Amino acid sequence: MSNFYNKVSLAYTKPMNKRMTLQEISQANQWINGEINDTLSINSYGMPQSGSTVSQRESSSFLPVTQPASAPTSPVGSPVSQLLSDLSNITLDPNWQAIKSTVRERNAAMFNNDLMADIYFVVGNPGHTQRIPSHKYILATGSSVFYAMFYGGLADTKEEIEVPDVEPTAFLTLLRYLYCDEIQLEPDTVLATLYVAKKYIVPHLARACVNYLETSLTAKNACLLLSQSRLFEEPELMQRCWEVIDAQAEIALHSDGFVDIDADTLQSVLGRETINCKETILWEAAMNWASAECNRREIEPTPSNKRQVLDSALYLLRLPAMSLEEFANGPAQMGMLTLEETVDLFLHYTASNKPRLTYPTKPRIGLKPQTCHRFQSCAYRSNQWRYRGRCDSIQFSVDRRVFIVGFGLYGSSTGASDYTVKIELKRLGRILAENNTKFFSDGSSNTFHVYFAHPVQVDPELFYTASAILDGAELSYFGQEGLSEINAGCVTFQFQCSSESTNGTGVQGGQIPELIFYGPVSENH
Repeated sequence: MSNFYNKVSLAYTKPMNKRMTLQEISQANQWINGEINDTLSINSYGMPQSGSTVSQRESSSFLPVTQPASAPTSPVGSPVSQLLSDLSNITLDPNWQAIKSTVRERNAAMFNNDLMADIYFVVGNPGHTQRIPSHKYILATGSSVFYAMFYGGLADTKEEIEVPDVEPTAFLTLLRYLYCDEIQLEPDTVLATLYVAKKYIVPHLARACVNYLETSLTAKNACLLLSQSRLFEEPELMQRCWEVIDAQAEIALHSDGFVDIDADTLQSVLGRETINCKETILWEAAMNWASAECNRREIEPTPSNKRQVLDSALYLLRLPAMSLEEFANGPAQMGMLTLEETVDLFLHYTASNKPRLTYPTKPRIGLKPQTCHRFQSCAYRSNQWRYRGRCDSIQFSVDRRVFIVGFGLYGSSTGASDYTVKIELKRLGRILAENNTKFFSDGSSNTFHVYFAHPVQVDPELFYTASAILDGAELSYFGQEGLSEINAGCVTFQFQCSSESTNGTGVQGGQIPELIFYGPVSENH
């Protein structure tokens, strides 16, 4: 039957990219009708009747061409009208490739197209599948897995391959990259795309997925992305997730996604030495995860069941690192601990002869704040530095992701004084964090630290604005000999003047002498 299809296509082709006239179409129909009578008897179902033969004449150099265009309309009543419909989209223009000037354009025309498709994938879970046409050659040139599948020693000869573990949208993203050299990622499908890129060993697409996830990484999705990066064995993404979780632990542990992480990731979080939060926050997060896990297992979230699903992860919580008040008002009253554990923990807080505990007693190290000093010296004069509600402001950028904890500020140069201050961190005029707080200046030239409620993520190669509005003693110290570029540990800071500064602070001198941050630490430290 395929030989006959070749002849039908040949009858409707014409050299030099010219369309056929109605007379030529009629002649083609007559030729095909004759060919049918000579070679093939067709029953009402379009299949050869018993005893019929198929002509072996065919053009060895002819390749039928189809494309997404309307098939020629046969005269009414033509014996081949049904066949032309079945052939679906036989083109009148066999030279369609001429309008595609590059290999990329020609390959792109094949994307998700039945034209010359020699393999089909049925992608998705049963009941939600999509049949996707493909071309072995293009797939094999982009993936070693596809090459082995189609051309290796154990090549698969099936015309249709089921892929139940991949989402159709993710599979189409993979094909779009292989056919068109385009990567189109979406937040809802990027993890599924990373999975399919790993499955078929397409490293450039996988790297693009990881980069996309890194740029969209926040404290609210860091724990869930950590769980996925462990599954996909992406150490760089794991490291980025840990940086966010360590620095912004309270936000990360209170996020909706935390309760959806797997048990191994939960253990890694609860056992983390550098996570930067109070132990009560970790306890609350563990209880929230245990309740969600009970719901996943369809059991009641009772204290005993929550303890059961936590299993050994419970013993990673450093209950003795809580204050006595925190323990007494929290874990001691929740029914999660045995009576013996509760008594031993109270004795640990109060008795000189402390019992041996099954919970770690040493507090977590957390993160050590680092400081970027802007000025090489400081000074004071009788006619400055004055405040009166005016804003001191400076712009800065970094070459690596850091988390701004707060600022160091100068205090009074005329003796001890209390200050109130409003600090802000902005990006393109949008306030990322602010805090109204106080500090006491002892009259020395030391800096005095003020902090935000939570560390604020600052991404590389972007400018941010640090501002402070002070109210206190009129005269204070101020910085001199400021630098526009400063290396602080592993991070390079660049500074420039801010248009919001109305009190004289700039790169060369003024207030906000220090930026306090969490960031990467050199191997020497």
